[in-house]
Amino acid sequence: MTTPSPDPRLDAIARSCVALHVRMTARAVTRAYDEAMRPSGLKITQFVLLSALSTGQWKSVTELAERFALERTSLTRNLQLLATEGMVEPVECRGRASVYAVTEKGKAAIEAAIPYWREAQDKIEGGFGEERWRETRDGLKALRRAARGER
Repeated sequence: MTTPSPDPRLDAIARSCVALHVRMTARAVTRAYDEAMRPSGLKITQFVLLSALSTGQWKSVTELAERFALERTSLTRNLQLLATEGMVEPVECRGRASVYAVTEKGKAAIEAAIPYWREAQDKIEGGFGEERWRETRDGLKALRRAARGER
């Protein structure tokens, strides 16, 4: 019995697919931050969300979801988990537009997590290179614009 020849198109897809490579990178980076931040009790997604909310500049969950390119349902679920932990609380509701504020417990969690975030940030940025990271960050912003059909 002979093995069929692999389709060269599929190999090219695996090597060049933007979605595949961005997702693989996102998972690897998320794992690295989560591992470094484990002693704080926060995952990187929770830390970033708490940090964003602590600025007080978001008028609604929808606005926050759009800014961070998150699914509104995922963001709502994460906010509910943080609310259950006593780290955020709803402060205003207008129809379906909820606004959350970081509680004192949430602020303490942010403070406790910052050194672990810094450790992960320094390790990854240091291993990648500060200038290279700046260029990559700009490239990722351009990639997001391209994915949205913007120029």
